[in-house]
Amino acid sequence: MKITVLDGHGLNPGDVSWDSIKVLADEFTVYDRSPQELVVERIGNSDIILLNKVHITKEIVDCCPNLRYIGVLATGYNVIDTAACRERGIIVTNIPSYSTNAVAQHVFSFILHFTNRVASHSVSVHDGGWISNPDFCYWLSPLTEISGKTLGIYGFGHIGQKVAEIAHSFGMKILVHAHSAESFEKAKKSLSFDSADIKMVSVDELFKESDFISLHAPLTPETKNLVNSKTLSLMKKSAYLINTARGGMICEKDVRDALDSGKIAGYATDVLLEEPMSKDCPLYKAPNCVITPHLAWAPKETRLRLLGIEIENIKAFLAGKPINVVN
Repeated sequence: MKITVLDGHGLNPGDVSWDSIKVLADEFTVYDRSPQELVVERIGNSDIILLNKVHITKEIVDCCPNLRYIGVLATGYNVIDTAACRERGIIVTNIPSYSTNAVAQHVFSFILHFTNRVASHSVSVHDGGWISNPDFCYWLSPLTEISGKTLGIYGFGHIGQKVAEIAHSFGMKILVHAHSAESFEKAKKSLSFDSADIKMVSVDELFKESDFISLHAPLTPETKNLVNSKTLSLMKKSAYLINTARGGMICEKDVRDALDSGKIAGYATDVLLEEPMSKDCPLYKAPNCVITPHLAWAPKETRLRLLGIEIENIKAFLAGKPINVVN
């Protein structure tokens, strides 16, 4: 059996081992990155391929007669033509719920960036600002307590629920827009605190009432460009928007316009519409805009968890009882 990894660098830039997957194969090959024009050649006669962001189209599937299994090394699987795979009897799996803690942690690193301004104050101190200051303390911009502030959470799956739990520990008020009232009530039961005060609201109310809004939903026709000039116009001028979900959930030009005009206080994102970032991205060098390079999922502990789930996915497939199947 031949297993090929098409873009392994994201999961493993060199600090984890592939050995636990390698032992499952007669032949095992890892490519750090694979341009689309080399995908068919690199798959060759592979039985199993693993990938993160490489696109697998119907044309590629049709050129790979031995292919039986595609393991997506991520939760999102929109890079795969799942219908074409289903027609060919190719199993496609993903990795659900592996990054919950890491992404929720990243959300609050963004929130605390805006409220505490740690980095800018540290730069000021190292530039001599405290040495030359006549007082025992100073601050460059207003500082904010998040206790008592309202956090709006769009999407209430595992990550949204974890964000709510952290927000509760900070004393924040919590508003939620969930897929349905039924899913919202079910999710509330799994929370580790008394969720009686969490309120489900409409999209408009979420944008109007929140001091911070955090997005936690998949990219679908319903959520595409959810954040646009209309929804942004509903936000408080003092409010902040945070996106660790998908770049396509926002209209980047509209967010840039809102930042330039001061319609919102700030935007923080770990995802963009085009990745890697293009020099033409509307958010490039935008004011009050924090951008990290799609790294919320990347702590080593998180990547090891992802790898462990993929190993179980492969073993289940080989045993004839596939799990985490998305097609």
